[in-house]
Amino acid sequence: MRNTYCKHELIFLNKEQNAGNELCEDFGLTLVIYARRKYKISPPETAGHPEFERIFRAQANCSEYFPIFVSLLWVAGIFFHQGVAAACGLLYLYTRFKYFQGYTVAAQGRLGPMYASARLLWLLMGLAVAGLLVHFLLPRSSAWTAALARPLQLLGTW
Repeated sequence: MRNTYCKHELIFLNKEQNAGNELCEDFGLTLVIYARRKYKISPPETAGHPEFERIFRAQANCSEYFPIFVSLLWVAGIFFHQGVAAACGLLYLYTRFKYFQGYTVAAQGRLGPMYASARLLWLLMGLAVAGLLVHFLLPRSSAWTAALARPLQLLGTW
């Protein structure tokens, strides 16, 4: 039997995502503010010392990818499995943090965490698509559903 999600669970999911958003945004914005003060670059300027430009670009990159991440996290959490989606979400936030740290030191320092975060986004995309396919396309009484549901039963989703 498929799990049903009540309003309370969706509110809990929303609070978790807001916490992740605040973590990323506060960390990035704080470093940008400190870099602006350190290198005397006042808003709205975005060019200046190379270290400031790397910090500013790292914060902008994280902000640009966050809506994609949140959307995939929601769909994978609702239609596939909350635990698996949450684990992927935590790993994604960690890789973005490492990306930010690496980029502020040197532009090449961002590459490893960037590739890891991209892989996690693709994994979340695959989980979301698999959950949507099972939920919307497969009839509940078919043999295909039983065959696909068996691995998910082991995870506790059905």
